[in-house]
Amino acid sequence: MSGSSKADKSSLRSGELLEMHSVFRYKEPEKTGSINIMDHKDLRTLKILEEMQNDHTPSQRYLARKLDISLGLVNAFIKRLAHKGYFKITTIPKNRVRYILTPKGVAEKARLTYEFVQFSFQFYRKARGKLREILCDLEAEKGDRVIFYGATELAEIGYVSLQETNINLVAVVDGEKIGGMFLGFKIKDPRTISDLLFDRIIVTAMGPKDEVMKNILDKGVPVDKIALLD
Repeated sequence: MSGSSKADKSSLRSGELLEMHSVFRYKEPEKTGSINIMDHKDLRTLKILEEMQNDHTPSQRYLARKLDISLGLVNAFIKRLAHKGYFKITTIPKNRVRYILTPKGVAEKARLTYEFVQFSFQFYRKARGKLREILCDLEAEKGDRVIFYGATELAEIGYVSLQETNINLVAVVDGEKIGGMFLGFKIKDPRTISDLLFDRIIVTAMGPKDEVMKNILDKGVPVDKIALLD
């Protein structure tokens, strides 16, 4: 197996794999097979409370960028959380706003952090189990080349699982991250799939899979060469 696809497993710390805030991009709650996604409102609440504790004066525009949601939705969240008594709002010079977490807000942040950690470990275990199943099936078919479709934490978990097999990762594709580096690979445009040699595409993109499946099938890839984590 090539060096780029068989790097030292210690380089992927479990803590990094469990940093899930960025994975879900705070979309509507859904289920990806047996892997349940934490409620998007709880994720947003946790992130907002974290930002307010780390920086008492985060702007709503900054929070909107951080959470990948609209300014209007950030404003609505802040009003709702303030109404619940999670923080106090005061004004400071230059028309800036200061947020001070209350004891109730600190307690809610602690509760959500615990829930998030529990969810993350559950997510990791279930993803690892499903990936092992996919890779074992591929080895039984004498296949040894895979593509990860989606440069996400799921792909990182898949990469760790690959180290237990004789299967090679030949490419990572992601239409939103073309040209970036991931797992030692330059991320490819999904349109290049038809030019690659592989035995299985493992869909590691997060969220709804319908569009991803359509994109792959449109490239002429047989459905039996596509593996979903469902």
